[in-house]
Amino acid sequence: MNIIIAGGGKVGITIAERLSYEDHDITLIDTDTEVLAEAQETLDVLTIEGNGAAIDTLRRADAGKGDVLIAMMDADEKNLLCCMSAKMLGCRHMMARVRDPQYSKHTNFLRDYLGLSMAVNPEHSAANEIYRIIQFPSFLKRDSFDKGRVELVEIKIAEGSPLDGKKLYEASGILGLRVLICAVERGDTVTIPNGSFTIQAGDRITVTAARIDLAALIKSLGLVRQKIRDVLIIGCGRISEYLTDELLRSGVAVKVIEKDKKRAEEFGLRFPKALVINGNASQRGFLESEGVENFDAVISLTGIDEENLIISMYCSHMGVKKTVTKIDRNEYARLFSDRELGSVVCPKELTTNEILRYIRAISNSGEDSIRSLHRIVDGKVEALEFAVTEQSPHTEIPLSRLRFKPNVLVACITRSSQVIIPNGDDVMRPGDTVIIVTTADRTVGDLRDIFERDAVRN
Repeated sequence: MNIIIAGGGKVGITIAERLSYEDHDITLIDTDTEVLAEAQETLDVLTIEGNGAAIDTLRRADAGKGDVLIAMMDADEKNLLCCMSAKMLGCRHMMARVRDPQYSKHTNFLRDYLGLSMAVNPEHSAANEIYRIIQFPSFLKRDSFDKGRVELVEIKIAEGSPLDGKKLYEASGILGLRVLICAVERGDTVTIPNGSFTIQAGDRITVTAARIDLAALIKSLGLVRQKIRDVLIIGCGRISEYLTDELLRSGVAVKVIEKDKKRAEEFGLRFPKALVINGNASQRGFLESEGVENFDAVISLTGIDEENLIISMYCSHMGVKKTVTKIDRNEYARLFSDRELGSVVCPKELTTNEILRYIRAISNSGEDSIRSLHRIVDGKVEALEFAVTEQSPHTEIPLSRLRFKPNVLVACITRSSQVIIPNGDDVMRPGDTVIIVTTADRTVGDLRDIFERDAVRN
């Protein structure tokens, strides 16, 4: 596909990198010549210097023949104008980053009257992700599929865990639940395991389970069944606004620390039910003086990755049971993976995943094209949701008789209201929804992409 990206910031470059890897033709527009020069050196993209919201620049990028335009500039108004201009020139699909709540809450208007195919709000997505994580604080990450009926959750295996030293095929019997361990991260290695794989303490495992079984899964693993009642948020950015609103409405007590006095005062006026403190959480002794160890969760949301990392590690050291760290550079998560960071949320990655899902869906326009996409295990593994249709290949054949490509796993099948954690005897049927897990180096756009050429065993 011919894809134009207006804006070479962190998100724009990440999207360009992912999409060029998937063999799309990418044109990157930006006003910064250094950004464009670096992109041209490291990525397979065409670059154009100019204002992405200007019609002349879009004409130079041949937007009239474009399949997708993605507007990721630094202002919502620029992004919306860019999409409107691209639509006038004849571009087929327009996507924009829209951060201001005054715009983002009117998505129907943006779609119906401005022709926007998709609006993404990184801060709102990050706040939703954090809220979902702290609902089940024993999980490091949590992703939902099939309208919330199926969950993929990441758990770190502790010494003495019921699964420590056990084979995968023993997991369901040990836990007393039908679950599937679909990915294991051990050090720098990620494995899509088979039944003979042995789990070890320190592994980070991703488990597929029905949502109604999450509480039972926590109990079976002997994890802390802590309910979050008191939350400390560091930083008064836009993610904090969305998250504070959600937490207060759900009855959670919220305390916020912000080092900018004016910003702290404004935040306090907007959220009178939250306790807002003006102070520097990274200063020695400040968090201890605020009784940080008494909070159920601490969420670090400053604009500086290094500050968030230090705060989360300190809070873990002080005995806080649940920490959430916001970062903009995913390499930090990998670098500090052996430290007690708790859950890590990257708004840039959440936005990129939303866009990748949409582009794969329109690239493969069949009825069994991708419905949902989540990158898990620090982006090394993809979990994808598909609808099974009459046109889908190899339906009504037991999974044990099908040959899948390497590192491809059918993690779940949902049929009506039934969630099936599959074994070799289960089949895919038209009307089902299936979740496929595979390594991120394999591009899967529809169900045909998961099978070997000679897919059915005799």
